[in-house]
Amino acid sequence: MTTLVIGGAGYIGSHVVRLLLERGEQVVVVDDLSTGYAERVTGADLVPLDVTAPDAVDKLAFHLTSSGADSVIHFAAHKQVGESVAKPEMYWHDNIGGLAHVLAACAQAGVRDVVFSSSAAVYGVPDVDLVTEELAPQPINPYGATKYVGEWMLADAERAHDMRTVALRYFNVAGAGWPELADTQVMNLVPIILDALEQGRVPTVFGDDYDTPDGTCIRDYVHVLDLAHAHIAALDYLRGEDRPHRVFNVGTGEGSSVLEVIDAVARVKGIDITPEIGPRRAGDPARLICSGDRIAQHLGWKSEHGLDDIVRSAVEARADRRG
Repeated sequence: MTTLVIGGAGYIGSHVVRLLLERGEQVVVVDDLSTGYAERVTGADLVPLDVTAPDAVDKLAFHLTSSGADSVIHFAAHKQVGESVAKPEMYWHDNIGGLAHVLAACAQAGVRDVVFSSSAAVYGVPDVDLVTEELAPQPINPYGATKYVGEWMLADAERAHDMRTVALRYFNVAGAGWPELADTQVMNLVPIILDALEQGRVPTVFGDDYDTPDGTCIRDYVHVLDLAHAHIAALDYLRGEDRPHRVFNVGTGEGSSVLEVIDAVARVKGIDITPEIGPRRAGDPARLICSGDRIAQHLGWKSEHGLDDIVRSAVEARADRRG
């Protein structure tokens, strides 16, 4: 088996690449290295390529054919909600255009199996405590919209080219499976907390008056290594015969509040943290927790790591990177 992983030198992608290599598969990584690192994918063939480039389709098709790839996992995309609001044209051009190139290359090379990196952002601000895949997506920002349209594109490619596709809707990803594959971007809550502490600041909580037990927003945090295993399970699902669903949530089914995450960081680091309380951010739902029933039933996947595991792995990875 050979899998071409687009965006495989990034945070989540590099974890998936390592798991694929560990189980003896051949891996080709396509990455423009704008946010990824070549040293993360040692053992895989690395192709430096921007999939949004005008000539990307033919180049991708060449590498799919020459490597004998039978599957693709597509991670490459811009993923900052605020940036998507400020630069919607870039998100539509790159996220949708890049996926269009990937699907066209797969059709040209006869590759059928595609796993797509989607997001819980497709749901918008759902008025439910537990989010199932049956909930109608209502994205509230360009980032979430591009992910939802990406899922439409997969469905169209299945009809047009007899492809087999899966979209994984990630909830809040954090932690590190290996220290050298840690999240280097300061965009998600755990890295934001750790970055603030390293700079001698206390973290800021955006709103403490939500309808939750401690007044702060509750989210579903999934360990990146568990998420990586979900991609392996998705590949195996596509390679099987029984495929009743195309979309799966990936989360733990349990929620942690912002204050609970800060408390977990304090426990792991052995310090006291008293955060500053700021105003609410527009569009933040009080609760967003994943129902994992579908992925457990059909892919046999379930998260193995809890919040303390996630935080501990993130703290240890940052300490390791700093020597």
